[in-house]
Amino acid sequence: MLPRARTLGAGVVLTLVASLPAVGAVGAGTDRSPAHARAALAKDPRLTRGLFVDPNMPAASAAQRNAVFAPIGRTAQALWITDYYATDQVKAAVAAYTEDANDADKTPVMSIYAIPGRDCGLYSAGGLPDSPSYKAWVKQAAAGMKDQHAMVVLEPDAVPFMGNPECDADKIAERSGLLRFATRTFTDAGAWVYIDAGHSGWRTPEDIARLLKASGIALARGFSTNVGNYRKSPDEIAYAKAVVRELKKLGVTGKRYVTETARNGAPRADIVDGDVCNPTWARIGRKPRLLFTNDKAYGPLDGYLWVKHPGESDGQSSDDTCHGGPPSGEWWPKGAKRLLGKG
Repeated sequence: MLPRARTLGAGVVLTLVASLPAVGAVGAGTDRSPAHARAALAKDPRLTRGLFVDPNMPAASAAQRNAVFAPIGRTAQALWITDYYATDQVKAAVAAYTEDANDADKTPVMSIYAIPGRDCGLYSAGGLPDSPSYKAWVKQAAAGMKDQHAMVVLEPDAVPFMGNPECDADKIAERSGLLRFATRTFTDAGAWVYIDAGHSGWRTPEDIARLLKASGIALARGFSTNVGNYRKSPDEIAYAKAVVRELKKLGVTGKRYVTETARNGAPRADIVDGDVCNPTWARIGRKPRLLFTNDKAYGPLDGYLWVKHPGESDGQSSDDTCHGGPPSGEWWPKGAKRLLGKG
């Protein structure tokens, strides 16, 4: 799931979503008057402005050379902040990115992905070596986004992996504690934090709500779903609404969610469960858009995001598991064309 990192001078990745919400769609308070809505909008620029599209990401460069890639290269996506950035470098990297976004009057969106053990030894193994180093790194990353009105997708897969056979049960409490620490630290820096909750085909809403509560969801704006996956949006919306209901049963209220649509555009009949490394049937999904809904159909949905970067490889394999893709994170023109239905 690792995208390429952004260099300090010329950036290589990006951020998320676009589209301004309608005034009437924002705010969950009881006063729905136009004056109240305008006042709510004025308090936080994330509610009114679009989100930053990094012109230096590989897809953007590819789109400049070949217009066929424009649907990807001109779309906002998330900058992944990983342990690629050393503790003494991550503050500057985050600050450069968030300042670029704010100079453009756009909102920076990042995916934080550096927790120790990451995915418990599977394809994206790694992360910081231990808890003290992770906390020090998080403090520096948070300092780089201080008061920059960022959106943060926190540690994709870290929560749903807890309790899996691949993960050491003795480490669950430690991981939950680190997620609470990161949530509090990024929230204190002014970020909207969405703790990742996996997807509709993984843990039950009851399980994930319990794990989210233990991981500090009460301190966050909400949670994210479908990051790096291909599940259809109706399934993810139903799952997210169920998670919200289960959180309420646990005494955690007011939580919102975002869901990934970068690669979930294939017809349902084409989807092959378990085929998740550069699947040939995958197609890009609906464009990122912030919505801020509070209705029965969608629940407390903040918006659709592209977190995983379409066109960058999921990984490489010696057999056909990864369908001929290059190493994880490399821009892959053949795979990008396939996602666009032009393979």
